[in-house]
Amino acid sequence: MALGNINRFRSWFVSAGIIIVVTIWILSGQFSGSDETEQATAETVATATLRNAVRVRTQSAEEVMRTIVVNGKTAPARITHLAAETDGRIEYVGAERGASLKTGNLIVRLDERDRAARLAQAEATVRQREVEYAARERLKSESYVSEAQLQEALALLETARAELTRAQLDLDYMDVRAPFAGALQARHVEVGDFVKRGDPIATYVDNRTIIVSANVSEFDAKYVHVDEMAEARLATGETVRGRIRFVSPVADEATRTFTVELEVANVDGKLRAGGTAELRIPAQTVLAHRISPSLLTLDDAGNVGVKIINDKGEVEFVVADIALSSNDGVWLAGLPSTATIITVGQGYVTSGAVVDAVPESDAETAVAIMESEDAK
Repeated sequence: MALGNINRFRSWFVSAGIIIVVTIWILSGQFSGSDETEQATAETVATATLRNAVRVRTQSAEEVMRTIVVNGKTAPARITHLAAETDGRIEYVGAERGASLKTGNLIVRLDERDRAARLAQAEATVRQREVEYAARERLKSESYVSEAQLQEALALLETARAELTRAQLDLDYMDVRAPFAGALQARHVEVGDFVKRGDPIATYVDNRTIIVSANVSEFDAKYVHVDEMAEARLATGETVRGRIRFVSPVADEATRTFTVELEVANVDGKLRAGGTAELRIPAQTVLAHRISPSLLTLDDAGNVGVKIINDKGEVEFVVADIALSSNDGVWLAGLPSTATIITVGQGYVTSGAVVDAVPESDAETAVAIMESEDAK
């Protein structure tokens, strides 16, 4: 009878056993998933905490002179194209290309032809006209010559004098000379060439003064004034100082920039013209922070700037306003007078993010302790 009862309720026992096993399996999975979830959450928090930790340096601004830095080029102060002022054949060359000359040095000489004879004839004619005018002037006082005859004699005398001047100039024009101290850039004639009035003879430059020309923006032009001192760094590495001689009063229509020219003395002619240069013009005194160029980064719009920690403890991107650039770093204006600048990790944080700011001094101390322990 008991065995029959067991057989009758066997299906119930099997069902109950299955339910108990499934329940235990489900409960064990929940507990295990909870542990895994908590572990994953902990790892995520730890990773987030590690990612948002940045190294910072708090520093105060200093007064520096804002410098306008623009690229330009060097050129001679003057370029003159010498031409023949009379006809003739080149009979002598007094200077080769590249020669350094003083004022009045001979470049080329034309043949004399009949210039001396025409000069002598003009001189004789002038003497004749002077005698004729003097005689008529005496006769005029005795009423033997009219006023009209006297004026005619004067007109002939002045004509003779004009012809003498032309003959003298024609003789002087035989010699083509240096108009000022400089260098012969090019000579377009050789011995035997025949030239007419107006034909090119040579290109002559004033390399005793070098001009550094550059274009400044419309925002910087207000800080540039004539007669102020500035400096230029040449492509050769030399740094020269000079006086600003020209600031364009009107901007270029295409670029909206103003031309600036720096005049630099080059008495010995050692500085070469025609190269590139970096013009540096002092502008105004501003408060700025000195940082390493490696701290500069880009925002989403492509602007160059630096990331700081503001008063709210959030990351803030400040567009770089470079007041001065030197071998020691760059000086940025526009930052707070006391700024907390991110020095390590700025590439992994975004504006508005709250980060764990670690001062450089604390990081250096921790590194020193670790090195000390490793040494033991």
